[in-house]
Amino acid sequence: MRLIHTSLFAAIAALGLAACNQQPAAPAAEAPATTPAEGSAAPADPAAAPATAAAPAADASATAELAPTQGNETKGSITFKLVDGKVHASGQISGLKPGSEHGFHIHEKGDCSAPDGMSAGGHFNPGKQDHGNVATDPHHGGDMPNIKADDKGVATIDAPVSSNVNIGKGDDFDIIGRGLIVHADADDYKTQPTGNAGARLACAVIKKAP
Repeated sequence: MRLIHTSLFAAIAALGLAACNQQPAAPAAEAPATTPAEGSAAPADPAAAPATAAAPAADASATAELAPTQGNETKGSITFKLVDGKVHASGQISGLKPGSEHGFHIHEKGDCSAPDGMSAGGHFNPGKQDHGNVATDPHHGGDMPNIKADDKGVATIDAPVSSNVNIGKGDDFDIIGRGLIVHADADDYKTQPTGNAGARLACAVIKKAP
């Protein structure tokens, strides 16, 4: 009987020792965050991706303050803005004969130093086209519709400019820094290269709006 108890005790002790020697399984180690090798580019973060190049500002605008040439009284303020992505002119011109019609163009040079306005050069024509009506092709980049004075000699401007010109891009088609001329006569939209619009009543330099 004593032998049985001794054997049983030995068996229980052996089982206990085996249980103590068993270690709980170590939890799986978290995979270390991978870092790019030195000199290689880090993966792009969609949230931090740079925005694409911005399109020209929709509110780009320019202004022109028309001053009379020698012996004339014509003057006015014109604003150029983008309307539906195209350059549009608006404003008022005074000092005209009541009911008269006049050619109105952007010219190649922003220079009004000559008394007769001839320092502004010819029509602004970056596309090297024939002169014509801005509503049809071909026409100059500086072509615009004739202006007409009311019974007080004031013309209200609300007209399109050639669709191939822009405001502030700094290329050959940019109207900033160009001249603006009011002519003495109406533009016939066909005589080359000026539309037979006559002398220059007023001149301005087109400037970027502040």
